[in-house]
Amino acid sequence: MKSHSPWSTARNPVKFRIPTADNLVPIRLDIEIEGQKFRDAFIWNPSDPDSEVVVFAKRTVKDLKLPPAFVTQIAQSIQTQLTEFRSYEGQDMYTGEKVVPIKDLNNFESNPEEFAKTFCKDMGIEDPEVGPAIAIAIREQLYEIAVQNVTSARESRINKKGRRGLEHSQTSKNSGNAADLFKLFGSKSSVVRKRKEWDVYEPMIDLLSNEEVDALKAKEERNAR
Repeated sequence: MKSHSPWSTARNPVKFRIPTADNLVPIRLDIEIEGQKFRDAFIWNPSDPDSEVVVFAKRTVKDLKLPPAFVTQIAQSIQTQLTEFRSYEGQDMYTGEKVVPIKDLNNFESNPEEFAKTFCKDMGIEDPEVGPAIAIAIREQLYEIAVQNVTSARESRINKKGRRGLEHSQTSKNSGNAADLFKLFGSKSSVVRKRKEWDVYEPMIDLLSNEEVDALKAKEERNAR
């Protein structure tokens, strides 16, 4: 799914969440230990206690008869992804953009699983693993877009602060320059010299002979030392 700007509406800041009804975290595992691989993808409720992560890892290893070393790796991978998701909670993000043609990012009541089920039915796909894989892929993309929206909102705040700081700096600088000029010339003075003073400030020209030029250069060289 790709975002398409012509569908965009006003950018309204809201608190971070994936635009789905349940706001579940898409978890993807890809672990290999001593040549044995384990791959899986599923969703997780970020509100569940962290203790459930280890319980899930142990149950998975037991059910699939995996080596005990997988327990730690599975638990750590899930916990890392949950921690990253939670780091965005409470932050502002922008909405107003639609993913064409099937996803509206303003719809926080959407259900990727229902969409995947309907999609598979319409396409005549009978493999039971395809629907969940589609739903997970949708959730991952929505998660990625939500994170990008947080970044966009953060950059917008920084840019606004930068503009305000620049405007304040320029205003202060201009005000300072005006004050300095006022102190220097006074409110009734002019920076244009009066005509009767022109001769005083006009350039002075001396006509020198070659000997005088050489003497002047020698004097300047001595002063430079």
